[in-house]
Amino acid sequence: MPMRLARLAFATLAILFLVAPLVAILPLAFTSSVILTYPVPAWSMRWFTELFTADAWQRAIVNSLIVGTGTTLLATTLGTAASLGLRNRTLFMRGTFRTLFLLPMVVPAVVLGVGMQVLLARFGLTNSYAGVIIAHTVVAVPFVVVSVTGALAGIDGRVELAAESLGASPVTVFRRVTLPLAMPGVLSGAVLAFATSLDEVVLTLFVAGPNQRTLARQMFSSIRENISPAIAAAAFLFIAATILIGLAVVLSRSMLARRR
Repeated sequence: MPMRLARLAFATLAILFLVAPLVAILPLAFTSSVILTYPVPAWSMRWFTELFTADAWQRAIVNSLIVGTGTTLLATTLGTAASLGLRNRTLFMRGTFRTLFLLPMVVPAVVLGVGMQVLLARFGLTNSYAGVIIAHTVVAVPFVVVSVTGALAGIDGRVELAAESLGASPVTVFRRVTLPLAMPGVLSGAVLAFATSLDEVVLTLFVAGPNQRTLARQMFSSIRENISPAIAAAAFLFIAATILIGLAVVLSRSMLARRR
């Protein structure tokens, strides 16, 4: 019993340590002051209004949605395909390929940014939406691979063999059996890819031009130039959007589980 209480206390302290910075900054999104300060003089929505009316913030939000959507679609497709390939235990150098797919998670962002800038410049993709989406996809694919690989590992291979024995083609087995069973992992990977794209700053600094400035980059620039409560409002939107997407994924997974 004492050990259980100690673990509960440790978990509670760890959660408070992680959540405390968010709890401290988020109320400042509703301040009427022009600076980030406590106590809040008065409550106001002026900074959310600025986010959706100021040209720089509007453009940043739209760019984040464009880049995030493109990154999610591309990373989810590539990551799912890679996970299906790595599922084959007879694949030559299977462990090496798995390591290569996960490598962007551990490579320093600055090194990756310099490499992506040099590579994209050779193909004329710098300062373009395509270049930013490709760069973000590189760092988002590992999260999809981890998520989908875990989902595929939980699928009983005998189910797919049974479908094949009944005359189903490989495409039909994938579409009617494998993909529906792995869909929770695919959805989780897509959410992680979208969140990674929204949060990415370093790669955006290297490969994006003025017209591709994302919300994260706009926040970074605003911190350097002028610390405004609009940054807290943007952070609030980040967190709220992440929570809503997470809830949507949880509901989707529960609906898929009920159907099965």
